Amino acid sequence: MTSPAPSSPRDPSAYNAEHLSVLEGLEAVRKRPGMYIGSTDSKGLTHLAYEILDNAVDEALAGHCARIELTLHADGSVEVADDGRGIPVDVEPRSGLTGVELVLTKLHAGGKFGGGGYKTSGGLHGVGASVVNALSRRLDVTVRRGGRVHAMSFCRGVPGTFDGDGPTAAFTPRAGLSVAGKAPRSKGVSPTGTTVRWWPDMPLFSAGSAVDVSQVHDRLRQTAFLVPGLTLAMLDRRGDEAVEEVFRFDGGTADFVEHLAVDGAVCDPVHVVGTGDYKETVPVLDASGHMTTQTVERHCEVDIALRWGTGYDTRVSSFCNVVATPHGGTHQNGFERALLRTLNDALRTTRVLRANDEPVIKDDVLEGLTAVVTVKVPEPQYLGQTKDELGTPGVSKIVADVVARGLRTEFLDSKRRKAQARVVLEKIAAAAKTRQAAKASKDAARRKTALETSTLPAKLADCRSTDVSRTELWLVEGDSALGTGKLARNSEFQALLPLRGKILNVQKAGISEMLSNAECAAIIQVVGAGTGRTFDLDAMRYGKIVITTDADVDGAHIRCLLITLFARYMRPVIEAGRLFAAVPPLHRIEVVGAKEPIYTYSEKQRQHEIRKITARGAKVKGQVQRYKGLGEMDPDQLAETTMHPATRTLRRINSGEVDAAERVLELLMGNDVAPRRDFIVSSASRVNKELLDT
Repeated sequence: MTSPAPSSPRDPSAYNAEHLSVLEGLEAVRKRPGMYIGSTDSKGLTHLAYEILDNAVDEALAGHCARIELTLHADGSVEVADDGRGIPVDVEPRSGLTGVELVLTKLHAGGKFGGGGYKTSGGLHGVGASVVNALSRRLDVTVRRGGRVHAMSFCRGVPGTFDGDGPTAAFTPRAGLSVAGKAPRSKGVSPTGTTVRWWPDMPLFSAGSAVDVSQVHDRLRQTAFLVPGLTLAMLDRRGDEAVEEVFRFDGGTADFVEHLAVDGAVCDPVHVVGTGDYKETVPVLDASGHMTTQTVERHCEVDIALRWGTGYDTRVSSFCNVVATPHGGTHQNGFERALLRTLNDALRTTRVLRANDEPVIKDDVLEGLTAVVTVKVPEPQYLGQTKDELGTPGVSKIVADVVARGLRTEFLDSKRRKAQARVVLEKIAAAAKTRQAAKASKDAARRKTALETSTLPAKLADCRSTDVSRTELWLVEGDSALGTGKLARNSEFQALLPLRGKILNVQKAGISEMLSNAECAAIIQVVGAGTGRTFDLDAMRYGKIVITTDADVDGAHIRCLLITLFARYMRPVIEAGRLFAAVPPLHRIEVVGAKEPIYTYSEKQRQHEIRKITARGAKVKGQVQRYKGLGEMDPDQLAETTMHPATRTLRRINSGEVDAAERVLELLMGNDVAPRRDFIVSSASRVNKELLDT
């Protein structure tokens, strides 16, 4: 017998170590630029300017920079100059590189990792300047520091020298920072600062990509509002004559919110500021250069301005360390939560809303609102390098506390603003009444269907709310689960429909048999949207339908039967992502000395938790309880683990590939028995017999 010949590296079907690549230094950036700048079109090209601009703004936030100039040159290059401290030019001992070369050639290098160089900064990951360098055909940096002018050039991230101007000049690789002369001492010229000019490597970007001048223009104006006293200039040299525009605003966020508002004012801008501290567990470099986990105390500064206008549109612009967070984040969540709670309290206190009136919701409060929400946080957690969303958890509560306290003091309780506050509260109440009237009219039209004219099943425990976006229909197994579920649910928006036994297998039965089945008919009647081709998704009485069955073989079968019913006769519910399966716990573990029990959802998780309990020297109290039915739980346990929106887990039922889903349904539930028997026989070996409820 002969051994097979080794596969050739060129063989497309082969896969071995020769096919593996290691990207070192800035190669990864050039290979996957979109990962670092979001995209490789005009948006990504513009983002390069933001990265260098943010570094200059960080100097201003630290109190060392008063003017920043951004220049668009005729040859396509972009230049950012500031009068800050200048990038360090001394040698960093671990790498042996000067500070300039380090921050421009090494990913995740810089002064923003808690080393004391910056209290707060927009730059965070230490990749901004090095990414710009990697994606530039040429980059020149000039640093005025220590009485000297230091210069260095790079070609696609490689340090060296050019023998002329522009990116087409001959390039010679050479490491090290050169001294170009003495720093200027003339009046009006800063002896310190950094100037970075780069020519983007255009083949890496999509054809036709260009820096979005209007976006850069807006970014400079926005930054001038957020850093009062900082002067930002934009110089466009691409035309026959240079055009310069200068931005400086000393009024801060209060001026910014007036600039953003497009409607007439209902009240003067409300300016709220405050601070707070929170704790955060982060990795920190120790003296020997190793990462250790440490809990540190952070300081958060909050600056918010808001005003209501006569219009109906909402504009909430949020920022962290001057960087825009268009997708919001924890700071904006805290702002909106406190705004809603505080104004609801004020509406009750002033009796604009009566005791039996429904509370207003977020949309009512935000109608006609323009707001600027800014926070300054050391080492914030962003979701991605493009910093579109803030993820630092501790910021949310601080912002909420500052907003609640400041809004009452500066607006609601102010005698000077009493009349304005009343007008705002009445505007919010009017928005709520308009919304409720529109929804009542819509719901009335929805419920005028053939099924709705008949009496709903007596066994349905309906909810009070008619807001389809909130309501949920829980299909529960048996009366025992219904009794516990009634006590565990939130009757405002959660309805319960008990099912007695197993419903009809509609994959085998015809439509007449299905409609004559009491349980199937009850489900269709309660959902209220018809069946088959006449099914109207907009007519559904509930926003979610949740299948809740016991954690045993019969429960799994009932769940399968219900999914089959929806897939065959109410498929739009699945396609819209509105059909769910509840995930109740399987086990309840009580630990000696612990106040709260531990719930687990699989046998593997139960064993893992018991090992953890034993490892820390604790003991399990009694026997581990195994839930086989929802009726075995107390209402509090069912609410906490299965029904409460904040603590529950729901599995969304997806159809996936339509043809594949149809084949599976026909295999498991159809009339043809032989393929199902073959499937069961061939799959029997994969079943863990110890987990069967026999």
